[in-house]
Amino acid sequence: MSAASSLLSEEQFLCSICLDVFTDPVAIPCGHNFCKNCITQHWDVSVQCQCPMCKEVFDTRPKLWVNTLISEMAAQFRKSDEKKASSCPDQQCAKPLEVPCDVCTGTKLKALKSCLVCLASYCETHLEPHQIIKSMKRHKLIDPEENLEGRMCKEHDGPLQLFCKTDQMCVCLLCTESDHKSHHFVPLKEEYEGKKAELGKTEAEIQQMIQERQLKIQEIKHSVELSKEDTDREIADSVRVFTALMQSVERGQAELIETIEEKQKTTEKQAEGFIKELEQEISELMKRTAEVEQLSRTEDHLHLLQSFPSLNTPPHTKDWTEVSVHRSSYEGTVRRAVAQLEETLRKEMEKLLEAELKRVQQYAVDVTLDPDTAQAELILSDDGKQVNHGDVKKNLPENPERFSSCTCLLGKQSFSSGRFYYEVQVKGKTDWDLGVARGSINRKGDIRLRPEFGYWTIWLRNGNEYEALAGPSVRLSLKTKPQKVGVFVDYEESLVSFYDVDAAALIYSFTGCTFTEKLYPYFSPCNNHGGKNSAPLIISPVNHTD
Repeated sequence: MSAASSLLSEEQFLCSICLDVFTDPVAIPCGHNFCKNCITQHWDVSVQCQCPMCKEVFDTRPKLWVNTLISEMAAQFRKSDEKKASSCPDQQCAKPLEVPCDVCTGTKLKALKSCLVCLASYCETHLEPHQIIKSMKRHKLIDPEENLEGRMCKEHDGPLQLFCKTDQMCVCLLCTESDHKSHHFVPLKEEYEGKKAELGKTEAEIQQMIQERQLKIQEIKHSVELSKEDTDREIADSVRVFTALMQSVERGQAELIETIEEKQKTTEKQAEGFIKELEQEISELMKRTAEVEQLSRTEDHLHLLQSFPSLNTPPHTKDWTEVSVHRSSYEGTVRRAVAQLEETLRKEMEKLLEAELKRVQQYAVDVTLDPDTAQAELILSDDGKQVNHGDVKKNLPENPERFSSCTCLLGKQSFSSGRFYYEVQVKGKTDWDLGVARGSINRKGDIRLRPEFGYWTIWLRNGNEYEALAGPSVRLSLKTKPQKVGVFVDYEESLVSFYDVDAAALIYSFTGCTFTEKLYPYFSPCNNHGGKNSAPLIISPVNHTD
């Protein structure tokens, strides 16, 4: 049995299901052998009884026959492997995903080295010839490699030892005399070092990209946190405002009802007094009637004549001709209650607008005027913060960015996302235009300040006529004349708003705007009209109030 087992390979004693040496081997009718437990479990989970090897199907589950011969040979094979392994206690059997020795029979030991010349991997025992035989010492040994065929030239069956710089591929020595003749070659080690350095650079770049994305994640999370804070604040403010309004409505309603009821009570009290007085007079009159009736029946001449003067005169009563109870008047009562409610609402709106202005001021940006876009009659300050209209048209170089006719210009800064805010002093002016414009607007000849042409603006004309140029224009009725105008843009929300900074009041908002490209701040000081409108537009620093 020992001799027989030495002539057989390990594969002959492996179960095709568990891929290990047989344990309690059994045979099925088709002649194939399996571990008893393996084939039993396989059939337990299968829809039909089928041989895992030849796929023969059995109508009923076959009876399992113990294969005594295979069982004895498998046991002998295990003993042989254990004896072999015990003779080399320092060596380990190859585990899954480890490279096995190509020479070992039976249990494969873990390979220590692979030879690029022999194209085989060896354990410590079978590696000895490469360490003692002179010719084999020159073989190229590397760490264990499973796919050694991939290190050989498919055309010449020689080891890949050079790198062709021309074709960027690994080649053998014979390749240098055939397909790659006259190409530029370097040793694999040299190219390895170069590529390793490139990989180091690539790794550093990837690490940088990872860090940038991690920072972006932190930035996004921070934005979400800020958004959550804004949301909570807005909810709290809205709850506060609407609670105050509801309380005001309820209070006003209660006061109105109380006033109406008090009037009704006064009317009822007055009526009760009149009725009581009338009932008292009726009682006295009925008493006099009874006395008169009694006297008229008397036969006593003397008694009638003596009593007649006192009974002939009616008792003293009130003249009720002009007396009446008037219905309560409620004219103006409801109107006054609603007016009080409107006053409460106005105060709440003022608080909201003040808070809103403070929030948008957090998005303040530094805006400067762009001289390359300024119409030739405009005069700019050296710091790019002021502009007014002059009487003389300067000789300036013509360029596509410059407005040719209209006295206007743009800011240098452009915005294609997010929010931004800036303030412009308009004090002392009778005419001006302010807003934002698309970068692709027409700048030559007359321009039309309407959203469909890429402008979102408001203006002042004749010192007191304010309009939002919404197409059609909207006449604006302002309580105060703005001295400083704030311009706020929320690109993603498609919103452009204008504020009276000093009054903390909203002037006008463009909503549902169509933004598809860069936006630029837009300014026009308008003509100076002989000095009446000579004051400049001034881009002012934003003062953040507490």
